[in-house]
Amino acid sequence: MKAIEITSFGAPDVLRLAERPVPLAGPGELRIRVTASGINRPDVLQRLGLYPVPPGASDIPGLEVAGVIDQGDAGELAAAGLQLGDRVCALVTGGGYAQWCVAPIGQCLPVPAGLTDVEAASLPETFFTVWSNLMDRGHLVAGETVLIQGGTSGIGVTAIQLAKALGARVFATAGSDEKCAACLALGADAAINYKTHDFQTEVARLTDGQGVDVILDMVAGDYVAREVQSLREDGRLVIIAVQGGTKSEFNAGLVLRRRLTVTGSTLRPRPVAFKAAIAQACLKSVWPMLASGQIKPVIHSVFDAVEAARAHALMETNQHVGKIVLTWEKA
Repeated sequence: MKAIEITSFGAPDVLRLAERPVPLAGPGELRIRVTASGINRPDVLQRLGLYPVPPGASDIPGLEVAGVIDQGDAGELAAAGLQLGDRVCALVTGGGYAQWCVAPIGQCLPVPAGLTDVEAASLPETFFTVWSNLMDRGHLVAGETVLIQGGTSGIGVTAIQLAKALGARVFATAGSDEKCAACLALGADAAINYKTHDFQTEVARLTDGQGVDVILDMVAGDYVAREVQSLREDGRLVIIAVQGGTKSEFNAGLVLRRRLTVTGSTLRPRPVAFKAAIAQACLKSVWPMLASGQIKPVIHSVFDAVEAARAHALMETNQHVGKIVLTWEKA
C-alpha cells in the first residue's frame, strides 16, 4: 500500500509517499480501506520530533481515518453491530496517513448519516478530545459559561458547536477579526481577538467580573496565570496542549480561595477501553446531532495524500478555520 512516511524530523517536505506492507487486523481489531485521513496538530509535532510515538503504535502519522471495513475480528465486529463493507471513521494511535489502517473496534464508529468520508475523517480526534476534556474532565453543563482558546482550530470549531448545543454560553478567542467572525457564525456568544484585546480583560467585562466556569486551553505557558484569574468560583481549567510552553506561574492563592481545578490530559497514549468509552458517549450524545445537522463538520481544505507536505505547511500558518483532510483517490 501507499503511505506517507516521516523520512526525518523537520519541515513539511520530510513527508514522502512510500510503499508499506498492508497491515492485518488482529484480535479485537478491524482494517479500514482508507478514503480520507484527518490532519491534526499532533501530526505536526510528531513530524518535528516533538511527539514520540507510543510503544506499539505505527510510525506512520495520522490519528483519524474514514473508509470501509474490509477485514476484522468477526465476533467483535458482530458484537459492535458492524460488518464488512460498513463505512466507519476511527481514532487510531498512528498509521492514519495510509491506504489501509488497522483500528481497535471499540474506537470505530459508523459514519453519521448524510456525511461524506472527508467529513467523517475530521471527526474522531477532535470530538473524542473535546468530549473527554470539556465534558468528562471539565464537567461543563447547560447554563455555564466556557472560554475556548483557539476557536477556529479543529478542536475549537468542535468545542464551540458542542458546548453551544449542550446549552452553555460560549466565548472563544482567535487571532484575527475574520476568525472571530467565523467563531460567531459557529455559535459563539462572543469572540475575542487575542492580538488586539486581552482575553482576561474581555472575560471580566463579558461576565461582570464573575469569570467563566470552564476554560479549554491549548496554549498553557503564560496564559495559565490569566486563565486562573478568569475563572469564577469552582471553575475548571482544562489544558490539552502546550503551544505556549510548559512553564507556568499563577496565583495559587486564587486556586484555594475560589476552589479552582487545574487539570489536563492527552488522548493518544490512553488505553483502548478508555477511548472506547468516549466513542460510545459520542455515539449516543453527539452522532445524532451530526446526523440532524445541528452540529456540522468544518472542513477548511482537502488535499490529495501526495500533497501531505502542503497540508502540513498550511496547518503551520494557522490560517485555517476548521479541519484539513487528506484523500487517497489519486495516490
